[in-house]
Amino acid sequence: MQLLLKKLFVITLTMLVVLTICTIPTINNPNVLRTSFELEDITSFKTNSIYLLNENNLLVKVDIVNENNNLSEQVKSIINNLIINNQDIPKGLKGYLEQNTKVLNININNGLLTLELNKFNENNISVTGLSYSLLELKGINKLKIMVNGKNLRNYNIIDKSIGINNEYLFHDRNGINKVVVYYLDNIYDTYYFVPVTKYLNDKREKIEIIVDELKNNQELISMVDSNLKLLNYQEEGNVLFLNFNNELVNSNETVINAIAYSSFANYDVNMVMFEVNNKKFDYRKRD
Repeated sequence: MQLLLKKLFVITLTMLVVLTICTIPTINNPNVLRTSFELEDITSFKTNSIYLLNENNLLVKVDIVNENNNLSEQVKSIINNLIINNQDIPKGLKGYLEQNTKVLNININNGLLTLELNKFNENNISVTGLSYSLLELKGINKLKIMVNGKNLRNYNIIDKSIGINNEYLFHDRNGINKVVVYYLDNIYDTYYFVPVTKYLNDKREKIEIIVDELKNNQELISMVDSNLKLLNYQEEGNVLFLNFNNELVNSNETVINAIAYSSFANYDVNMVMFEVNNKKFDYRKRD
């Protein structure tokens, strides 16, 4: 009887393992970059964010599986995923680093990543895409890129102040407000976030601009209903409180995430607390 029960247990356990594997098809497909906002929820995998190009040459935020806790190995993995003609890149996206790009040396000291490569095309897209991809790593807030022992011509120490997908909308150099807004792009039925750094003459608080831009932009997708209204807001400690009208209740997860990503890009907070008529509704923590 005990032997029979043992066999039944082994069979049941095996079936559960097989079922779990089969329900994660992207992990078994060698031709698809393993990207998903839900991966950390359904598996033990952690993810890193990288930036790839869409068909309009905008840098798009993509999540990839992180299989190594070693920071240097994560850097190498990120660079491999940014190389042109990488077969694992999702359809509709592309890399921008030259083929056969190799990491010669990596040094990390007090948040500064000094990266030496064997080759690098110093253009705006390559610099911005590589920098933002590496600056997403925890513990990295500055980057120095070298090529065969030499510094870049036009860049020394790089951080996120360089902006991404920069859009210059100002008419006066005085009073420029810099705001990062996360839109969406639908690429072959998959939604990706697209950060746009806007330089504009607008004295309003950044969160007010973010909400209005998400409602009114005609070129990129926002999914934010025109009836959504930001009633008030408050930054307290490490939390940004955003109080909306009832329309927020009808908004989907993507809308909440777009506002949260945009908030984290503009405010030094660890959490965004969403409220509806001063009552707690939802929240997002910084990755």
